Amino acid sequence: MPFSKSKLMEFPRDVIVGHGVIEEIAELCNRVNLEGIGLVVHDETTKRIAGEKVMDLLNKNYEIKEIVVEKATINEVRRVQRFAKKINADFLVAVGGGSVIDIAKLASFRCKVPFISVPTAASHDGIASPRASIKENGYSVSKEARSPLAILADTAIISKAPYRMLASGCADVISNLTAILDWQLAARLKGEYYSSFAAALAKTAAELLIENAKYIKPGIEEAVWIAVKSMIVSGVAMSVANSSRPASGAEHMFSHALDRIAPGKAMHGEQCGVGAIMMMYLHGGDWESIRNALREIGAPTTAKELGVSKRDIIKALMMAHKMRPERYTILGTDGITKEAAERLVKVTGVA
Repeated sequence: MPFSKSKLMEFPRDVIVGHGVIEEIAELCNRVNLEGIGLVVHDETTKRIAGEKVMDLLNKNYEIKEIVVEKATINEVRRVQRFAKKINADFLVAVGGGSVIDIAKLASFRCKVPFISVPTAASHDGIASPRASIKENGYSVSKEARSPLAILADTAIISKAPYRMLASGCADVISNLTAILDWQLAARLKGEYYSSFAAALAKTAAELLIENAKYIKPGIEEAVWIAVKSMIVSGVAMSVANSSRPASGAEHMFSHALDRIAPGKAMHGEQCGVGAIMMMYLHGGDWESIRNALREIGAPTTAKELGVSKRDIIKALMMAHKMRPERYTILGTDGITKEAAERLVKVTGVA
């Protein structure tokens, strides 16, 4: 491995996960030495769920402003940026699901101010990662951003979110298993930089969910605690690698392709989970354990459960390699043929 004299690894300084911890938001901000003007970023729903509470608690110690956002688009990021600069915000607090956090994450990165992640749902590992998934020109793109300065995850709040979101987040983390194999393949065949430490963290996060799949059920707050812990470890793995490599390979490229073919049908994590079943088969690994864990959790394992057709899956498999041509995976540089894709969906039971 080539030696580098410097490397940036940015981690959350404080992580609080537990029942009712929303009450600790002001204390947390004080502990990480935040001062001045804070901007709370939330959407209409998460404002009611937790945003107003966060503002009330922070107003005692800080001058707090708010901005209500909608979908995670580059235009929304720019709107938050403009407002943050207008009020001279010293820090941002993202109160919401993946979209809200991604908007605040990228806006804070561009404004060069820290942000606190306060997830109200756990639908993917973006609650702790240094990457933001943003729609630009109608397509989702992964952009360099920054890790949160701190994370406050109230399991009582997250457990009230639709269970589908939690299951999707678990599927996203479980898909780390194929992302790591793709990364190792790229290191062997292309000489790509590889971090065994980052890979070990990402793998640990995925295996924790597979081992505890039977406990991850609707209405169980402990399930949220297990899932959120895994998502945070997955995010830290990306910080260690300074790349999304430990958590994003061919299964994510399949998901991005499916977004273009059948937009809005399934959640990101759900698609990555199904993608991981198929990519693990291509790697010659234990794809059935991934499928079984997803079933146990209640995440989709078939085209029908994703709400798409067999034809959509096959088309996505054939074009997946084009989503990130610079990222070498099990799909190679030329992708897979229609015949290979048809056989893959059949043998794995995806369609």
